[in-house]
Amino acid sequence: MAGEAGGTALGRAADKLFSLSGLFAVRKPKGPTSAAVLNLLKERLLAEAGVQTKGNKRNQVLKIGHGGTLDSAATGVLVVGIGKGTKMLGTMLAGSKKYTAIGMLGKATDTLDATGKVTEEKPYDQVTKGDLENVLQKFTGDIMQVPPLYSALKKDGERLSTLMKRGEAVEAKPARPVRVYSLSLQQFQPPLFTLDVECGGGFYVRSLVNDIGKELSTCASVQELTRTKQGPFTLEEHALHEDKWTIDEIAQSLEHCRALLLGEPARKKLKTEHPGESAVVCEDK
Repeated sequence: MAGEAGGTALGRAADKLFSLSGLFAVRKPKGPTSAAVLNLLKERLLAEAGVQTKGNKRNQVLKIGHGGTLDSAATGVLVVGIGKGTKMLGTMLAGSKKYTAIGMLGKATDTLDATGKVTEEKPYDQVTKGDLENVLQKFTGDIMQVPPLYSALKKDGERLSTLMKRGEAVEAKPARPVRVYSLSLQQFQPPLFTLDVECGGGFYVRSLVNDIGKELSTCASVQELTRTKQGPFTLEEHALHEDKWTIDEIAQSLEHCRALLLGEPARKKLKTEHPGESAVVCEDK
């Protein structure tokens, strides 16, 4: 009887899991890729529901995806779509995002962040807080930006970052239009500086920091990067920590986020939405 009751409970959990639909947010930790975080989340949910991924007789598909890659070294809001919510992820890619970035003057790397090999070192003593604040004005509004070589953008179906790691020659993608809604200096303690950025889809904070360094006649790279908001989802209020990655917690979050999405103002899209980027959707039978 206990076995039967357990089976019934698992059946109910599986039914609830496969009925989940909408958008919610998780907190991505530093280290794993966004795809790895998504896979871990999916594994946790399927295990809690007692669903075998191999030879699954229920023949049901758990559709789950994320709405925009965060660098492995970055932390923060990762918007997740489940069920029919996966069809809404494209709007998350195009929508606004907020980041807090800590940059370091005087050091450039091949990845434009702290994970890469140092490619250049330059003096930065001449740079003042005023210089940095003045330069930020040049990177606000509609600007042109060259994406990093180490990125999720693709060439012939393969990520540029994968090609780079294999040692293959990769040409930089051409500069493309991106939008910066706001950009402010929060702290300046040379060589470190902290920026708050609100931007549209297709924007790379690593490229921004690299370009700021060049504009100041030195060089710069990202030391830490946190996505604090994506669309209406904020890190403090909506992003579920790993211990909350359960069917019930996600069901509650989906309810809460439904109301959020209804109140989200539509951002005007740039005419050139970037075809090299897409929401990642996984299906498991």
